[in-house]
Amino acid sequence: MIKHDSVAHPELLDARDTIVSELGKNGVAILPPLDIELSSQLLLSLGFYAQCCVLDPWYNKGVGGVRDDYDDYVPHLLMCVAPLSDHVFLWGFPEIVARFVRILPEPLTLKCWLTWFYKNSPSRIRGWRSAQMTCLHLTTPNAVMHVENFLNDVQREKMEQGKLLYIPGPPSVIEESLLCGFVGRNEQTGHPSQKPLSVIEKTLLMATARGELAIDLMSGSGTTGEACVANERYAILCDISEEYTRIAEKRLGVARVDLDESILSLVNSREHRLPQSTVSLPEAHPRPAAPHLRGRRDQLELKIR
Repeated sequence: MIKHDSVAHPELLDARDTIVSELGKNGVAILPPLDIELSSQLLLSLGFYAQCCVLDPWYNKGVGGVRDDYDDYVPHLLMCVAPLSDHVFLWGFPEIVARFVRILPEPLTLKCWLTWFYKNSPSRIRGWRSAQMTCLHLTTPNAVMHVENFLNDVQREKMEQGKLLYIPGPPSVIEESLLCGFVGRNEQTGHPSQKPLSVIEKTLLMATARGELAIDLMSGSGTTGEACVANERYAILCDISEEYTRIAEKRLGVARVDLDESILSLVNSREHRLPQSTVSLPEAHPRPAAPHLRGRRDQLELKIR
């Protein structure tokens, strides 16, 4: 790989500074519509590295259509984001994503099979099978689990006293209603497969501490961004769809980052990269935690002894 020359290619430094500045102002940066292969290479070239990555492609079933190459497509997506994050959350229907458990690209391994269970499934087929979605929680060897974010008040008090005998893990089954009809109407944006904020929040809290970074390069309506802002995390979002990018902009009150076209040509060459160790996120998050989380703020600061 050719080392970056800041004199020859100041565009890379300018683009990185623009994104960091946006994070400092809004807590979230929205990239212009890009394919995930290009957006992931862009962030890698600019030296970004996140603690958490959400990967939510169309599920090869129902809304979004079917791809004949889906068995090759998903591992390719994982290879795109694997160099960018410690934790990757891959969403899909159980029978669709199950086939990928044994063919994960290195260095990702399966940490946990997460289930999102929703009782208000509109399917005519009633029962457990038609009322669930799967999230494969994948991690790299350096990934840190933040189980302290899931302690209740009694457990937290015992931990502070040094009397907590074991650390309970985060939930592996998330029970939350679908956003449809009158359910979650205030949260609905018009995106056809939008997930509830509380579902994404739980995965986010497993993988990040306050002030850390999450990326979502198939970001849809921007739920990951809202979850990050509500919990004082930073987020970089991107989606290939112009329509969904506009939805995220309106939802988060943030305009997309303006990137020079010359940046994309440098990224496509895959020859120029800034070192990941030099990206510094803002020390103080620009937005306070959401009001419904105030009772949990001490937990977010808690460090395991």
